[in-house]
Amino acid sequence: MEIQVGDIGHIIQLSVAPVFLLTGVGTNLMVLTNRLGRITDRSRVLEDKLRTIDPIHHADLNAELVTLYPRAHLINRAIVLSTACALMVSLVIISLFLGDALSVELSKFIAVFFIMAMLCLVSSFVMLLREILSATNSLYERRIEPIARP
Repeated sequence: MEIQVGDIGHIIQLSVAPVFLLTGVGTNLMVLTNRLGRITDRSRVLEDKLRTIDPIHHADLNAELVTLYPRAHLINRAIVLSTACALMVSLVIISLFLGDALSVELSKFIAVFFIMAMLCLVSSFVMLLREILSATNSLYERRIEPIARP
C-alpha cells in the first residue's frame, strides 16, 4: 500500500463535509443532553417535594411529573438517533479514507450509511420538536388565569 501526499489531500477534501456534519451533530447532542438534564433536575425536585409537602398538593406535583416523563423519553430517543447519526457519519469518513487509500469501491456502502445518517438526524429533530411541543402544551394546560383587577 503506497499512498501519495496528493492522495491524502484528496481524501481529506472528500471528508471535509462529513466532518462539518459531525460537528453539527455534536452540537445537537449538547442541546439534547442539556434539555434532558433540565427535565431530570426538575423531576428530582418534584419527587423530593412529594416526600416533604402536605399530601393535598401531591396531585399538582404528580400532574407535572406525568408531563415530564414522556418528555424525557422523547429526548432519550432523540439522543439515541443523533448518536447513531454521528456513528454512521464517522463510518462514512472512515470508508472514504479506506476506499481511496486501498483503492476499494465503497461508494454504495458510503451512500447507504450517509442516507441512514440523514434519516437518523431528521428523526432526531422530529423527536426534539415533539418534546418542545409537549413542553409548550404542558405550559398551556397548567396556566393559571390572571386575577382580574377591579
